[in-house]
Amino acid sequence: MGIGCLPALPIDAAVVAMTVHGTVGLRSGEETSTLIADPVPNMMARPYGCLSVQEVDVPLTERSLTSLLLGREVYWQTDYLALRRGAEVALVAVRKASTNDLCSPVVELRVLAEPRRVAWIASPTTDVGNPTALALAALRHARPGVRAYLVHGRFEHVNFIWEPALTRVHVSEVVPPEPPKLFAMTQEVVAFDEDLPPIELVLDAVDLLHLASEHPAERYLLPCRGSGVQLHAPVEFLDTRPAVRRNWLLIGCEQSRRLHRHFYGDEPNRIDICPRRRIDRGDPELGLVKCCLRERGIEVGGHTAVVPWGANLDEIRSAVRILTGIDPPAAKRTARARGTGDRSDRQRRQIHEEDVNR
Repeated sequence: MGIGCLPALPIDAAVVAMTVHGTVGLRSGEETSTLIADPVPNMMARPYGCLSVQEVDVPLTERSLTSLLLGREVYWQTDYLALRRGAEVALVAVRKASTNDLCSPVVELRVLAEPRRVAWIASPTTDVGNPTALALAALRHARPGVRAYLVHGRFEHVNFIWEPALTRVHVSEVVPPEPPKLFAMTQEVVAFDEDLPPIELVLDAVDLLHLASEHPAERYLLPCRGSGVQLHAPVEFLDTRPAVRRNWLLIGCEQSRRLHRHFYGDEPNRIDICPRRRIDRGDPELGLVKCCLRERGIEVGGHTAVVPWGANLDEIRSAVRILTGIDPPAAKRTARARGTGDRSDRQRRQIHEEDVNR
């Protein structure tokens, strides 16, 4: 496909070429303004099938490429062309006369980057349809002066990314286990959602081993056995409801404190591990946390998104999409788990807010 879809169409003598802010188009009679937008950071072909890679036999200059392409038919899906001549490559954006026909002539083009501004990268394991994977491959080969990175990736597919830049998202999570569940699930979301911008996930670990070493005790009480943690002193787990109340140090969250009070009728000595409290400090960067007081659905406020402690991929995906501006805040989901009511969840949020503000 691409520029070789059909033979080149002749250009009528009455039709003359013109240049508008670096964009070349066809006009007859009155001038028209460019409809090809300026490239912006992280711009890429979406889907990657909108980029056609072609070998050409002309110099990769604006004048030569304009002469080659104007009036030439391209496939209906083609919005960009990666034109190669030997080891050199240029990136061109095109506008077609129509997208209704199988192939249509180019009526406007813009040479986004000549060879000195383009890098061709062979990366056989990269999913070039995924913005994060594409950006990471490009950034590994970043060099001064290059603006467009063309990545030859998995399944022989090719895509480009313009001036790649990562959006940083901090994920606060308790460790062990390793890898922490919320962080691993967020990596899965970033790996399959092609609408997201390129994302750098940063783990903000709440390390149980580190907390225990900083707070020596003769015995520890942890929320559950799932962590698999082993400390320098005896450890019991709240989810087993130990029969005897011992002189332990609870390393746990607000829900653990409430369960301890319910089981044993008192407040334990406690080290708070609430990931949410670590984000409630006004950090200007994006943050994703989980909260044991949230039953289902997500909560987004400012730069922070909160998901349930047992969040599923759909909830995490919704949170990340809203955080990064892909979906509006109104798109957040507040569906309840079966058997839990609105009043119960409201009460939990109110209790949590009171505890945070204490």
